Amino acid sequence: MNRPERIAKAIKHSKKLKKEIARECGVTPSAVTQWITGDSKSMRPENLFALAQATGVSAEWLANGTGEMIAATSGFDANVEPASGPFRYYEYPEISWVQAGMPVEAVEISNVASCEVHPSDAWAGPNGFWLKVKGPSMTSPNGMSFPEGMVILVAPGFDVESSQFVVAKMTDTNEATFKQFIWDSGRAFLKPLNPSFPTVEMDGEWVLVGRVVDAKWPRSAL
Repeated sequence: MNRPERIAKAIKHSKKLKKEIARECGVTPSAVTQWITGDSKSMRPENLFALAQATGVSAEWLANGTGEMIAATSGFDANVEPASGPFRYYEYPEISWVQAGMPVEAVEISNVASCEVHPSDAWAGPNGFWLKVKGPSMTSPNGMSFPEGMVILVAPGFDVESSQFVVAKMTDTNEATFKQFIWDSGRAFLKPLNPSFPTVEMDGEWVLVGRVVDAKWPRSAL
């Protein structure tokens, strides 16, 4: 059984919809479809681990087919179904916008341990972090909006598709920016949700820092 077949079996075992799996793994439903069909040529380790967690199967079995699909559990009667576990969430530090534009190694060296931590049920990978929204450029008069003061969860290294929200930075500066990623006619753009601000084309001077997978008001705002 190859990996796409194991992925399909794991999802069937979980009895969850693809959109539920996608939400728990921090990807789009189309990405889950590509995992099942094998159209995705590679799968990030953090996505593999998140999928194993979301479907309740062994990550080792899912990755290379070794071991049992479900780890053996002793002490339970075979006709008794174990109760659901507690709600799972992850905690990530809130860092500064300058730190967001720094290489991961540099952020790890800085004193991240002293940063405020916020929980989320979204998986942002091993290097995920929160940022506090600054300014009105992502405040929209209608629809999706990210007012100043909200916190956004950034997942470095995650695949990005058009219309998703990202943090990007210019190569000659450490400070990052939060915008909507738009791919149009072979060109990439960073679009603000506030029409008063201009859309910027991404050229060789821009790099993506990560994809935004969650947003909320911090506890201190309540």
